[in-house]
Amino acid sequence: MADVTIVDGADTGAIADWLDARIAAALDATNGDVAIAVPGGSTPFPIMAELVTRDLDWSRLVVWPGDDRIVPEDHEASNTGKIRALFEPVGARIHPLSEDSQPPHFAVAWLGMGGDGHIASLFPNTDPKVDDPQAVRRLTPDPLPAHAPFDRITLTIPALLASDSLLFTLGGAADKRDVFDVAIRREHDLPIARLLGAARQPVTCFT
Repeated sequence: MADVTIVDGADTGAIADWLDARIAAALDATNGDVAIAVPGGSTPFPIMAELVTRDLDWSRLVVWPGDDRIVPEDHEASNTGKIRALFEPVGARIHPLSEDSQPPHFAVAWLGMGGDGHIASLFPNTDPKVDDPQAVRRLTPDPLPAHAPFDRITLTIPALLASDSLLFTLGGAADKRDVFDVAIRREHDLPIARLLGAARQPVTCFT
């Protein structure tokens, strides 16, 4: 079971500080590239906008979307397009997901979580497995979210677990915090509980 640290009430700057420290340490530990996985949604992008102001060796950072909608990058629903717009100007490289992608080991796998316990685009109806032989899957949420009724492409649980640390940002939603707390206790079998149950690296959750 994961070692989970929950931080209540952190603002955008504090979360960016956390990410800055973890990425800097990973860069210091190697002469090569460092990869991170990042989420979409409304909560993460202000944090990313703060993060890219920090003094990091962005040329060695490779940013992977944890998931995306199957739309062109210039579509308003594209996570990859928004991630590219933030990180490419500072020199980072973006690696869009495809079904034949081979994800690396991530310094940080950063995730959001839905009120239904989904992580990335691993919704409850997709029955994600901790021993999934595939690192990336194309999936159809059911029901399709009204605000983004698109098929998805997503990292699987094993790909997310191939990381030095897991980060969750819940955006202050009380219902999400309740689902997360119950997942820690393994009192349901939603995707978040499956991930946390299999995690052996440190997990930090900003509520």
